[in-house]
Amino acid sequence: MSKHFEFPRDFVWGAATAAYQIEGSPLADGAGPSIWHRFSHTPGNTANGDTGDVACDHYYRYASDVALMKELGLKGYRMSIGWGRVFPDGKGRVNQPGLDFYSRLIDKLLENGIAPNVTLYHWDLPAALHDLGGWLNPDIAGWFGDYASAMFGALGDRVPMWSTLNEPFIVMDGGYVSGTLAPGHHDLYEGARVTHNLLRSHARAVQAFRARNAANSRIGLVVSLEPRYEASDSVEDKAATARMHAYSNRQYLDPVLLGKYPSELKEIFGEAWTVPDDADMQLIRQPVDFIGVNYYSRSVIRHDATQLPFRAARVAQAASPHTDMGWEIYPKGFTDTLTWIKSRYGDIPLYVTENGSAWPDAPAASDGRVEDPLRVEYLENHLKAIHDAIEQGVNLRGYYAWSLLDNYEWSHGYSKRFGIVHVNYETQERTIKDSGRFYSRVIETNGASLG
Repeated sequence: MSKHFEFPRDFVWGAATAAYQIEGSPLADGAGPSIWHRFSHTPGNTANGDTGDVACDHYYRYASDVALMKELGLKGYRMSIGWGRVFPDGKGRVNQPGLDFYSRLIDKLLENGIAPNVTLYHWDLPAALHDLGGWLNPDIAGWFGDYASAMFGALGDRVPMWSTLNEPFIVMDGGYVSGTLAPGHHDLYEGARVTHNLLRSHARAVQAFRARNAANSRIGLVVSLEPRYEASDSVEDKAATARMHAYSNRQYLDPVLLGKYPSELKEIFGEAWTVPDDADMQLIRQPVDFIGVNYYSRSVIRHDATQLPFRAARVAQAASPHTDMGWEIYPKGFTDTLTWIKSRYGDIPLYVTENGSAWPDAPAASDGRVEDPLRVEYLENHLKAIHDAIEQGVNLRGYYAWSLLDNYEWSHGYSKRFGIVHVNYETQERTIKDSGRFYSRVIETNGASLG
């Protein structure tokens, strides 16, 4: 007997993108360069030397892209603002053409019945601010608060949902500890400082939002969560798993929702960690209206004393299927993640702000189809997983598929395709994939087609 899948009546079905990944023309009309513009133009940093100079040319093709969203039946669209497009120096003067672009895009979304969900920071820090220390400079909380306030003032009358930061853990770990992402630093000491300044910046943006008394809109934080499972029942494996869980999953949620950092961070960061003062912790614990959850995979952890500072290592799950990113496909981890949030932090509203998979999609067939059965299967199983979480009492209010379009996948360049819409990077032609058609049916039936 097939199961009946019924989602809440007002469930938001959407798709997500990010400014640097799709817009192209990063310096157009007076925009200032970002750390990703610099990083991608530095030889050796990205696959094939790919940059976001053209990407999906969304800066000029936004109207037709919104038409695609309407064709898919999207109810919501999660986008980000390029900070340097509206503040070329990161602060000070506003670049009106850049702001006008986002205003036109939001108007076009609303004209088509699509609710904008706007992220203020999705990794593209203005290079001018990086030159002043960027996320390492405590003053950045004020700079970010001022930028946020300006965006709320210019666009807030039309935007029902805002997110402050996208995946602050990845900003910190990828940008300042592992160095795989912009700005490409390798320094655990910097990581500890960046974490605190990211959270202080988030809080200042929330304060600016509340100061405007935006009664009809909401603000939240988007985090990447990767559930950690111990490789065995040994004390050592359990402790290693707890450390990794604190580092990647609790490092940003605990301060915002509980007012404290995980105790394991002192062990992980060692002498790089300094205990924050009470005033900062009170600032960071600004009430938020929702948490956005980005989920892709899980990891299985074992103790490994040679892997400093975490003394933990991932155990490859060779028998499991993996995406083109090499990420294990594990839908149950999605359910576990969402129910964990409820058990630890209470009944806070949640949105899935990213979930998707990369596959080496074949070119469009002669009939115009782009067949991507593995992505269809991934979507189906993960949508069923979030339905399981809803049945277990999770207050989940929406789902944004990653991604609307094939796009610039950061250090991977254009070698990985996540879109439910295929992009021919030579011609910029868009083709809705089978996964897009599948998702459209899910939206039309509010999930009933999953049964």
